[in-house]
Amino acid sequence: MSDKLTPEKRSWNMSRIKGKDTKIEVEVRKYLFSKGYRFRKNDKRYPGKPDIVLPKYHVAIFVHGCFWHRHEGCKDASSSADSLLSGMRLYICC
Repeated sequence: MSDKLTPEKRSWNMSRIKGKDTKIEVEVRKYLFSKGYRFRKNDKRYPGKPDIVLPKYHVAIFVHGCFWHRHEGCKDASSSADSLLSGMRLYICC
């Protein structure tokens, strides 16, 4: 697949994509904290660098928003390349 953007424009676009502390991540963390759960965020010690880790319960949480899940009718769920997800695989860790 050839890129329709110049390398400079692609670099600029990619630099604007947040990797941490997205709105939905902050909301999930606030909820967990209000319920008494204590966690670590973006812990590099675990595979995939999970967004939230609950060490006491041996749980890792990856938070993905509308862009990845393609929610029906959501403005954030579209991209110019709908084939983006075709090359991805789902990995489940136990």
